[in-house]
Formats: sequence, C-alpha cells, structure tokens
Amino acid sequence: MFPALETELKQETLPDPYEDFMYRHLRYYGYFKGPTCLSSTVRRQIEAVSRGSLLLSSPLLKSRQLLHNDFGEVNPRLREPRDLFAFLPSSGPLQAPRWPIECEVIKENIHHIEWIPPQPEYFYQPTGNEKVPEIVGEEEGTVVYQLDSVPTEGSYFTSSRVGGKRGIIKDLAVTLQGPEDNALLFESRFESGNLQKAVRVDTYEYELTLRTDLYTNKYTQWFYFRVQNTRKDATYRFTIVNLLKPKSLYTLGMKPLMYSQLDADTHNIGWRREGSEIKYCKSSTGDGQQPFYCLTWTIQFPHDQDTCFFAHFYPYTYTDLQCYLLSVANNPVQAQFCKLRTLCRSLAGNIVYLLTITNPSRTPQEAAAKKAVVLSARVHPGESNGSWIMKGFLDFILSDSPDAQLLRNIFVFKVVPMLNPDGVIVGNSRCSLAGRDLNRHYKTILKDSFPCIWYTRNMIKRLLEEREVLLYCDFHGHSRKNNIFLYGCNNNDRKYWLHERVFPLMLSKNAPDKFSFHSCNFKVQRCKEGTGRVVMWRMGILNSYTMESTFGGSTLGNKRDTHFTTEDLKSLGHQVCDTLLDFCDPDRAKFMQCLEELKELLQQEIHKKFNELGQDMELEGNWSDISLSDIESSTSGSDSSLSDGLPAHLLNIARELNKKKRLYKKKKKKPLQTRKQRNEQYQKNSLMREFKLTDVAERAGFASTLQKPHAFSRNSKNTSSSMVRNEKPRLNESQLNARDKDTSLDPSNVTALILSQSKERTQREKPGFTASCSAKRSTNRSQEPARDMKPSWSRNRYPVAKRGRATLTVYPSLHVYTYP
Repeated sequence: MFPALETELKQETLPDPYEDFMYRHLRYYGYFKGPTCLSSTVRRQIEAVSRGSLLLSSPLLKSRQLLHNDFGEVNPRLREPRDLFAFLPSSGPLQAPRWPIECEVIKENIHHIEWIPPQPEYFYQPTGNEKVPEIVGEEEGTVVYQLDSVPTEGSYFTSSRVGGKRGIIKDLAVTLQGPEDNALLFESRFESGNLQKAVRVDTYEYELTLRTDLYTNKYTQWFYFRVQNTRKDATYRFTIVNLLKPKSLYTLGMKPLMYSQLDADTHNIGWRREGSEIKYCKSSTGDGQQPFYCLTWTIQFPHDQDTCFFAHFYPYTYTDLQCYLLSVANNPVQAQFCKLRTLCRSLAGNIVYLLTITNPSRTPQEAAAKKAVVLSARVHPGESNGSWIMKGFLDFILSDSPDAQLLRNIFVFKVVPMLNPDGVIVGNSRCSLAGRDLNRHYKTILKDSFPCIWYTRNMIKRLLEEREVLLYCDFHGHSRKNNIFLYGCNNNDRKYWLHERVFPLMLSKNAPDKFSFHSCNFKVQRCKEGTGRVVMWRMGILNSYTMESTFGGSTLGNKRDTHFTTEDLKSLGHQVCDTLLDFCDPDRAKFMQCLEELKELLQQEIHKKFNELGQDMELEGNWSDISLSDIESSTSGSDSSLSDGLPAHLLNIARELNKKKRLYKKKKKKPLQTRKQRNEQYQKNSLMREFKLTDVAERAGFASTLQKPHAFSRNSKNTSSSMVRNEKPRLNESQLNARDKDTSLDPSNVTALILSQSKERTQREKPGFTASCSAKRSTNRSQEPARDMKPSWSRNRYPVAKRGRATLTVYPSLHVYTYP
C-alpha cells in the first residue's frame, strides 16, 4: 500500500549516538513509551515517518502529527498544537470546579432534570390579600442555618482550590430532635447556591438572608437553596429580607421556581413555577446606607420528607456546561466542524472555553471570505437565562439541519458560553471574584484582574484583523421588564443609517410571541462605555448587541401573561440562527422592507416626541437629520458606578498605601515658622536657584535666555527694595555695530559686562557692599572666538557658592542674555 515505505525499510541506517538521549527525553515527557534501545526495524520506521512517507501507526509513539489531505496523500505538516491546559477528557471525571479557599462546599453532586411543563404557567394574579411581612429577625426568632465565613467588602480573593475550604465540612442545619420535629433543613453550599442565613420566626415561617456577591456588600438578587424535612399539608411562608432593587418582576406576577426531588425521581417532573400570596415591597429594615426590599411567598410542598429546591431562575451551572461540551467533544461528527479550545483561565483557575464553529473550506480564498459572528453569555453569573439561549443556539448550529450547514458554510462562529465561571460557581449575582461587574470593564488593561474580559476582547481584536465581524451579541437577563429585547448602538454613518436596527426587527418577526422590538434601545450612554456592546461597536462591529431576556415571561401573542420555560429560551436560540440567514440573504428584499418599516416607525416616534413637548414640526426633507439619541430614553439597567473602579485586591492595596502615606506625613510634619524664618528660607531658596541657573547656563554655553533677576540683602529694611529690577544692560557702539554686522558677541564679554554693571549698581544702592564675584572686561575684539567655537569657561567659576553657602551674606543678581 505504501511502496515508498517498503523501499525505505530495506535501507540500512547507522545508529545515531544522539538517538538514545532523545528517546529517553521523549519517554520522560510521556511521548514515548517503549524501551530505550529500539530495534532497527522500529528505528527505520521512525526515520521513514520523519521524511513524510507515512502516517505513523506504531504503538510506541503517542504522537500523531502527520496528516492526510482529501485525496489520501500524505501531507507533511503538523497538527494544530495542543492546548496549554488539558480539559474534557474522553474518559474519566470532569475537571472539578475551583472555589475560593474561604468557601465551604458540600460533597454532594446536585443535578436536575430538564422538563417542559405540559400547560402554560401563568403569572400570579394578586388578590389584594397579600400580607406585608413584619421582619422579626434573629432577636426574636431562631437561626436554623447560617454560613460561618462569608467574604465581604474589605477582603479580597487570594487563592482557590478544588472543594474550597480545607478541613471537615460541618452540618450548618439544626439537629432534629426526633421524627416529629418539623424544622426545615436548609443548605446552599453547592455549585451556584446562594443563601447566607435562615431564621425560623414561626412554626412554618422563615426569614431568609441572601449572601451578597463575594468581596462586595452589594448585589442580592440570585437565590438558589435546598430544603429538607418537608411536610405535605402545611403552608410555609418564606421571606427574603435583604433584596436591593426597588423594582422587580415579582410585582408583575412572576413566581419563584421550585424543584421536588421525589417528583423528579418518580414522575420525571422538573422545575415549575409555584407560590401564592407573592408580594415584593420595601422592608422595614436596612443597613443604614441603602434600603432593603423583601420578597415573600407561601408554598405547600407536594410530599412529606421531600428534598426541594428554590431558585430565582432555572439554574445552569459550570458543571452543566462542562457536561454539554464533553458530549460535543465526544461526538465524531460535530468534532469535525466544532473546535473546543481554552480561551484563558479565570481568577480561580477555572477554564473559560472558546468554541470555533465552521465547516472546513475547500480553498484558502473561501476560508478568508467567511465573515465572523461572536456570541457570549454569563458575564453576569446570576443571569442563567443567557445560558439557556446559548444552549439553544449551540443545539441548532451543531445539528445536521440544512440551515445549520449553510450557516457553517458562510460564517465562522466564535462562542464563549460562560464568561464568568467563578461567579457562576460561587452563586454571585453580578460580579467576578475581583468584586467588580465584568460588563463595565471591557476597556480594561488589567489582564491579571479581569482575564476573561481581557482575553475575549483580545480574541475579537485579532479576529477583526483577519476578517469582518458581522455581528456581536452578549446574552443577558433582565429583572424588571418582560419579553426579550436587544440593546444596540446608534450608527452615526449616514451610509448605514438605521442598519443596526434591521436585525432586531427581523428577530421580532421570527419570534413575535417572545421578542419585543419596541422594548429595544439603541442609545449609547456614557455610563455604558465599558460594556461589551459599546466597546465592540467602537472597535468597528456595526451590529453589536446585548440581548436581554426576562426572568419572567411574555406579554406578546400566544404566550401572553405566561412564564418562559427553558424550551422557550432555547427556541429563541434557534430563531437567532434563522434571523442570521434572513439578514444575510443575497435577495435584499427583506432587508430593504425592514429599512422602510424602520423609517416609518421613526417618523411616528418623532411626531410622538414633539407632541409630548407641545411642538409642531414639518418632517418633509430633514427629518432624518434628527439625532436618534435625542429621541430614545436611557436604558434601564444597573448603575455602573456601583461596580466601577479597581478590583478588590488592588483597592485594598491602595487603601494601605494611603494609610501609610498619611502616617508618614504626620510624622514628618514640620513646626510652624515665624515670618523672619520664612523670609530667610525664601532668600536661601532664591540664592540656590540663582546659582543653579548660572551653573546650567555656563554648562550649556548660554544656549538659552535666563531672565530671573533676584537679589536680596539681609541688611535691607524693606524687602521689596532689595530686589534688583530686570533691566537690560546697555551695549556700547562697537558691540552694536558687531551685532548689526551679524557677528557673534563674545559670551564672556557679555557676562563681564553684566557682572560689572550689576556690581556698580549694587555698590551705588548699598554703600559698603562688596561683591564676591568680579570679572574683568576685555576690550580686545581680536580675541573673539569663532562662531562655531565653544568658549572655554571655567566649570568652577564660583567655588564659594558650592562649598560654603553659610559664610555668604548676599550675592549680586546675574542677568544672562544671549543675542541672535
């Protein structure tokens, strides 16, 4: 089959003295697993392969570097280099998540099944009988669960390890006194869990406190915890007492999510919306700096002695992502067009994955012509709905659908499915372990503090150098508005006017019951300059978006007043792919139709705006010149100033430095001086400055004009009279003639003239004053140096000024001039 191999095997080769060393070297690093002394046949095989004649099949070497081309010919080139970090092994366990060393983690593996409710889950309709809770607190209640060590503001991330905190993990729940004890057992020390404290204020009533994002004192929205020892016939009330947002979808009918382990095991039922008497209101407690808000609801558990979970939204953990990517990596068909790589490591050392999805191109020209699409999710860890949309997108683009194949033929997809794995693992709502919102730091230069964002931006920057990026979209969740919508960036180029709004309008037509175009906003606010969409837009990506998916549900079409399920979110990922095909259709009919609709909608919006202002305006010819930013309102999002600034560890360093600086200034503080002491110090400083300038001027050959006339006398009764006026010395006739003839004056003559006049003036004003500096004036013009010759002045003309300043009483002022 390989005649070239047979010929080469017949050739005898001499042993190489360096060969034995190399085999030992390869065996040490795991690339060779045979004996050091090889047989001549094996040696000849290796040498033949090194000349590119065959794809190595010897079991002694792990390396499989040579490749075949599409015609079966040997292609002597190396494969793509292996990743620096090993991940997703085809056999064996996944890489365990790394936790900060302060976090306690239980050993149980939490897993939930996916389930689609057979009936729509409608919003809660208030009855008017909802109870406003009175917060009791642990003073009158009983603490049944509390985390011992929670890193908050003032501390910062230092290191991590698999399993978190070392030592024995204590059981934080209360100890049951017997089978009749009906106290609930709480737990949240698992992946993405968030509950800091539970206080039992009545038999079936509990007050819950959420943990803020690690190393901060802010952001309490995401909750996810477990309860055990339930009773079926009892009505329980739960009240979360330390929420921070004044507005919430719970006021619009959103219900919490509940998961029953017995229902999942026996009836294959997963997460479902449950709860009654739901109320979101301002709390009577606070921390003195910001008010707290509380969420209360009642629930009846379906079974006795059940294990149940509650969550703000459908959880999607880092382990869930790894399991999904493992299935993709082990699929031989998908592995042909989906390359899984490590983008970087997070602060805690967890892998940030990067997927490159595209069909192999037949020619280099075809590969270079492909445009790119960049998608990312979970920069905010508590917005798990972004992961479900991302999963739907990946399910479609990795499928064998004709539309998916077409998309892979014309695009290169770069996908970062989880930008903030550390925050997802520890159960944060918004921040990374740096204690900052990553979606405000896309312009950062702090690679070590924000590695996930820095490497993502750098990857996109390199991608823009290779090819055009058609679209960038970052998947998020929204806590105050229903439906799904996009935030974009108004384009200032009149050539592409309104083009950034075409894709959202097309998506609203493809998903009319989920996506709301009227909720989209394209205003670029100054406080959002550090967000992903604005930074990518300024890097040159016209269609740069943030996709906001509600935690609640839809108010549109057939899904009106119903909660979104995971299937709804995954279907939107499919529809993003459909919209991409419509957006890039060679037949531009759909695109132009959307542009015309956008112009009409904009005209209507302008008329509405002017009617609200009580003004009339004719929009015949110049209506398109109106700034779109003036029409749109600001986007309703989080206050970026709350999470802007240095990361927590650098902020702590800055605080320590400022503290030391204040202590140093306090120790070095000088006593107050009298007026006489200040005058004497001022004279000393002036004299020091005077002779420094003189010395500099001498060294530079009078290259610059120094006109700082200061002369002081200690015997002077009036300080102002001691200052010598800034008067230019008068030149004699011969010097003026020399200047007129464009001949250079001798610098030493000029200096002598200045010193002589200064001495005479000083003696005239102050009889008895003797100047220590004297110079003889030369009148011999024949001794003038040439124009380009440097004068040979003494470097130490005034040695007294350098050696014994304390013995001097006063000095004359030196006026140094250079003439053109």
